[in-house]
Amino acid sequence: MTDAPAPRSQHQQDTPPALPPRMPLSDRVRLVRNLLPPLIVLVVGAVELMVSLLGDTRRELWAHLLFYGLVGPAATFFSVEWIAEGTRARERAERELRDLYGQLSASHGRLQGVQELMRDLGGAPDLGAVLEVAARGAVRVTGATHATLTVPGGLSGSSRGETLLSAPSAALYPLKVSIPGGGALLLHFETPPGADTAELTQALAAEVATGVEAARQRTLDLMTLYSVDQSIRAERNMRRLLSRVTGTMAGRVGAQARAAFLSDEDGVLRLEYAQDRRGEVSGEGARGGVTPSFAARVAQASGPLIVTGDEACQVFPDSRSVLGLPMRDEDGLVGVLMLGDPREGAFEAARVSLLALMAGQATLAVRNARAYLYSEELAISDERARIAREIHDGVAQSLAFAALKLDVVARQMHSDPARAEAEVRSATTLLREQIREVRRSIFALRPIDLERYGLLETVRRYVQDFGEQNNIRSSLEVTGEVHLSPGDEAVVFRILQESLNNVAKHARAGEVRVTLDGGDQQVLLRVKDDGAGFDLDSVTGRVSSAGGLGLTQMRERLQARGGQYRILSAPGHGTTIEAQMPQA
Repeated sequence: MTDAPAPRSQHQQDTPPALPPRMPLSDRVRLVRNLLPPLIVLVVGAVELMVSLLGDTRRELWAHLLFYGLVGPAATFFSVEWIAEGTRARERAERELRDLYGQLSASHGRLQGVQELMRDLGGAPDLGAVLEVAARGAVRVTGATHATLTVPGGLSGSSRGETLLSAPSAALYPLKVSIPGGGALLLHFETPPGADTAELTQALAAEVATGVEAARQRTLDLMTLYSVDQSIRAERNMRRLLSRVTGTMAGRVGAQARAAFLSDEDGVLRLEYAQDRRGEVSGEGARGGVTPSFAARVAQASGPLIVTGDEACQVFPDSRSVLGLPMRDEDGLVGVLMLGDPREGAFEAARVSLLALMAGQATLAVRNARAYLYSEELAISDERARIAREIHDGVAQSLAFAALKLDVVARQMHSDPARAEAEVRSATTLLREQIREVRRSIFALRPIDLERYGLLETVRRYVQDFGEQNNIRSSLEVTGEVHLSPGDEAVVFRILQESLNNVAKHARAGEVRVTLDGGDQQVLLRVKDDGAGFDLDSVTGRVSSAGGLGLTQMRERLQARGGQYRILSAPGHGTTIEAQMPQA
């Protein structure tokens, strides 16, 4: 008993039997070429043999006619048809190959166009250029007649392809795709766009979105750097400077804590400013803090460092991630900036390169602020030396002379009362003169709040008080518009102070006139008195009662800022001092 065949599965029942592989055309041609000649010889031989067996000439004739008239042409027909079929198959293969080559060439051209568009988008300097480049690239890649690209904010860019139309018409076929992040790309075609064109346009929209976002980030970075530069350019207060710099950096990355450690004259890092959720600490209160070990690591590093976990908590108690940025210049380490965030890994995707640039700006600002503080200390030291010299050469000697007179009076009081009385009057006059001199010095040293009142109001008050203090008629005339930077205003005011101080001490003037003229490019300060005057040639190049070391220093400070300074004087004709400063 034989076993019944196993039933076939549904898949086996539905699947058609596999066809044997077809022999390649070249192999078939070779086979026929080798078999056809002997086959023809055999067939012809067999037919001739059969015909010869007929034994009848007439039958042999009809047999030959039947064979060579029908079989021969039929064999020829089928042979030629078979060859033609092979030729047609080869032509179809060639056409398919040409079509495939054309498709590959078109795809390669589009891919190359997309790559060129990506390159051009990366090189565009601003958002407007990105839109224009994207519109031109869309026309070039897709073959559209017109392209219009719009983004939020009212910005747009357009381009026209190889067409005589200046604008899209109703006869064209539009294709509109949305841009990720906002906006749209609108294309117009002369023929209806296919599915591949739509897919290509979608890919272009994605690349355009990337280029637009990159341009926005570059613009935001430039605006941030410009804002930082403007806010710290002329800042002299170290606390406000560090607060602005670290505040801008923290706001850029969303950090919750910030701190600044500055290197002192001994190269030791000390906390200068810090702020977190607990509040702000700066100045002397900050310097008592302990410098974390991470700050020392950042100071030794050549670039930014990031720390997380427990080490971050040592810097800021509430932070789980801290970014450290070294501040260096050509002289070495200036300090370290720290940003803290309670999120783990908060600075991994941050724009650290931008923050490093901002730290570089902060380095210059800190150095400038320190240089300003140092110059102020030098100015105070010079002013103290000048006051000491004036007291030694003037008030101290006069008081010593008065003391000698009083000693003489003590000895003459009984022997020569009249002479003693005259000496007392002389000493009294001398003491009153020195009291006025001391008052003049105190008035000259009185602090003036330029930032509070501004240059013009400060000059007006000072000129008025000067006349009242020294019993000299004084007047002020202001013309034009005066626009000076804070540093230039301070220099101009110090020149006015020094000039009026010399008028009070040396000129023996009854009137002084001050004019301040704001021209198109220059601000001119003129101080003119009707005093005794002096010979310029006799005092040039030395410290004298006419100008002294103070005006020499003022001339140097003025010339360092691009200004000009001159003195006009002659014995008996008063003195005029002029100072010119470029407008801001």
